Amino acid sequence: MTEPRIDSIAEFGRTLTENISRVIVGKKTEIRLILTALLSEGHILLEDVPGVGKTMLARALAKSIGGTFSRIQCTPDLLPSDITGVSVFDQKAGEFAFHPGPIMAQVVLVDEINRATPRTQASLLEAMGEAQLTVDGTSYQLGPPFLVIATQNPIEFEGTFPLPEAQVDRFFMRISLGYPTLDEEKEILRRQQSEKPLIGLESCSCPQEVVLLQRLVRDVYVEESIRDYIIRLTHATRSHRSVKLGASPRGSLALLRASQAWAALEGRDYVIPDDVKHTAVSILAHRLILSPESEMRGLTGDAVIKELLNQVPVNAEP
Repeated sequence: MTEPRIDSIAEFGRTLTENISRVIVGKKTEIRLILTALLSEGHILLEDVPGVGKTMLARALAKSIGGTFSRIQCTPDLLPSDITGVSVFDQKAGEFAFHPGPIMAQVVLVDEINRATPRTQASLLEAMGEAQLTVDGTSYQLGPPFLVIATQNPIEFEGTFPLPEAQVDRFFMRISLGYPTLDEEKEILRRQQSEKPLIGLESCSCPQEVVLLQRLVRDVYVEESIRDYIIRLTHATRSHRSVKLGASPRGSLALLRASQAWAALEGRDYVIPDDVKHTAVSILAHRLILSPESEMRGLTGDAVIKELLNQVPVNAEP
C-alpha cells in the first residue's frame, strides 16, 4: 500500500460515508463524527432509545473497514471474564491456555453497556485506555485498529446502571442518533421490506489503511491560538455555575485530536476554529457532572457546551 496523503483522508471519509449510508438512512453528521473518532483512535458511546439503528451502524462500520467484529450483549449477570476471556488448564499440554473473549477484535460492539454491573463495566477500562488486555498477569495487545462502540439506553430506563465517571471519561465522544424524519423512515421501510441491506454490504477499506490514516491525522497542523481556544473552552466548563465537575485534561486532548481528524476529513492539513466547534459538544458534554439543582431544572451537558461556544471567544483578549 502506498503512503497516503492528507487528501486521501477526505476521500476515505466520503467513501465510508457513502457505504454506511447504504444501511443507515440520513445521519450524515453522526457518521462523520464516528469516522472522526475512528481516525482519532477514540471510543464511542452511542446513547439513544432502542430501535434507532445503533447496532446496525456499528456493524456497518466494521464491515466497511474490513475489520474483525465481535458483539457483547450486556446483562446484569455478565461477568468480566465473559468480556476479557479466561485461562483454562489444558490437561494434555499440562499448562494453562488462554481462551480469548469477545474484546479481542478490531471493532467491538458493547450493546446496552449500562445493563451490565459497574464491576463488569470496569473490566473495559484497560482495553479502552491502553489498547491491551491483562489476564492472569499476561498482557495481550488489541488491534490495531481497536475501536469500542458502546450503546446505552437512557439511564431512566428500568434495569440500567449508571456508568462510573472513570468509564464515561474513557469514551472519546458521545453521540445520539435520534429518531428519523418521516421521509427517512419511509426510506428505511422501503429498503428493508424484502432484504436486510447489511447482508450485502461490502468493505471499502482495510485495517491497514485505517492505521496509516490514523498516523497521518496526528500530523495535521494546530496553531497555538487554536490550542489556546481549546484550553479556554475546557477551563470554562470547570467554572460554569451549573457544573459540579468540568472536563479533565483528557477532554482537552480529545478535543484537539477530534479537531485534527475533522479538519482532515474536510481535506485540510490544518485546524480552524470551526473544526473545534463542530466536535466540542460530542467530545465534552458527556464529561461534565452537573450540579443537582441544574439537573432538576432539566439542564444538559450539551446545553452547557453550546452556551460556552457562544460565550468563549475564539481569540484571547490582549
